Amino acid sequence: LKGATHNNLKGVDVTVPLGCFISVTGVSGSGKSSLFLETLVPVLSNKLMKTELPEGAYKSITGYEHIDKVIEIDQSPIGRTPRSNPATYIKLFDEIRALFTKLPLSKSKGYTAGRFSFNVKEGSCTECHGIGQIKLDMDFLDDSWVDCPVCLGKRFDAETLEVRYKEKNIQDVLEMDVKEAKELFANIPHIQQKLEMLERVGLDYLKIGQASTTLSGGEAQRIKLVKELSRPDTGKTMYILDEPTTGLHFHDMNHLVEVLQALVNKGNTVVVIEHNIDLIKTCDYLIEMGPESGDAGGKIIAVGTPEEIAKTPTATGEILAEVLYPKKATTKKPKKSQAFKESTEIIVTGAEQNNLKHITATIPRGKMTICAGPSGSGKSSFAFETVFAEGQRRYVESLSPYIRQFVKQMPKPKLQHIEGLSPSVAIEQRLHAANPRSTVGTMTEVYDYLRILY
Repeated sequence: LKGATHNNLKGVDVTVPLGCFISVTGVSGSGKSSLFLETLVPVLSNKLMKTELPEGAYKSITGYEHIDKVIEIDQSPIGRTPRSNPATYIKLFDEIRALFTKLPLSKSKGYTAGRFSFNVKEGSCTECHGIGQIKLDMDFLDDSWVDCPVCLGKRFDAETLEVRYKEKNIQDVLEMDVKEAKELFANIPHIQQKLEMLERVGLDYLKIGQASTTLSGGEAQRIKLVKELSRPDTGKTMYILDEPTTGLHFHDMNHLVEVLQALVNKGNTVVVIEHNIDLIKTCDYLIEMGPESGDAGGKIIAVGTPEEIAKTPTATGEILAEVLYPKKATTKKPKKSQAFKESTEIIVTGAEQNNLKHITATIPRGKMTICAGPSGSGKSSFAFETVFAEGQRRYVESLSPYIRQFVKQMPKPKLQHIEGLSPSVAIEQRLHAANPRSTVGTMTEVYDYLRILY
């Protein structure tokens, strides 16, 4: 890919070797996502799979005829309702339901596969419609969920639960974790294969029927990986993963590396955008971006094997040298990390929101600071649309992907860098309600307590 100029990229030329395990590293904001996720992925997808994704600016691309498809495996949620679970997403539940329809009792009663789905009217509990819980409206408090009084949280009606495979009904199967299910379905190759895939990516602790909304971003990404692994592959696919080690214990990392390496051994290309040194050191080839973030980044500063990068003076090179050659590592005392000191000030660098002219400012913490100036001088642009917007954005990023979709987020402000920031709250002068029924009591929530008192 030549001449990529999307976001902060400085006319980057990048060569991606095929049939390798490649890691893309660099400090946050150095342009990794801009180059790979927002330029390379959409360009390849549009050319190979005839999609119409918006692509970052670039000059030319060659060699894409050597692969037949590109698959991006990100951390977005795999299901948006509690009815979705890992088994339905990877089509494992379809295989289990098909098995239950072949049992003698199912055949004698004429049950179809739909009978064993809690999303279908026939077979699911008539009271809770297959959710297993009933919602209680708690007035102004959060709604409360209690087990359904009819099915006692089992989701299915009594007739469906009578059908058993090795003394287990469909609800018992959903309550099992992957390890237990592997023992139960040891003689069913189709089901066993998918359960083994889940175990290989380190998800053997998951329940078969666990709601997708309770999964972390890292778990959702690995379930997507299982779905791709269970498809027949041509050996000419490029897989791109964004920080697949998020939320993974070191022990589970071995599983992940083995799975990704198995894909590479079949001739596929795997690209991971990653900060974790344990994964980076196992790669065949490294592409490091930097040297800094924002305008000071957007360049490729080093390429090569982990051993070659370890000899360079870059940020990743220095850490790799310590990991790969512990005896050769210098005995200098490490600098005390600045990150763990409590910040005494918020430092904003290069703010350019609206009419701000590349402002750099320091706000002391634990003090009251006034932002003054004539109307239109940029006070709100600085305070609300830069400092508050960035504080809110960082806080929202700490929430799970499922919750994030419900939070209204302010757009990312134009600035180079901001440090020492906490989650922030904005109290604006805007009128909160245009409704004449709204009162001081309802807005301050005093009225809710008055209603309870009465």
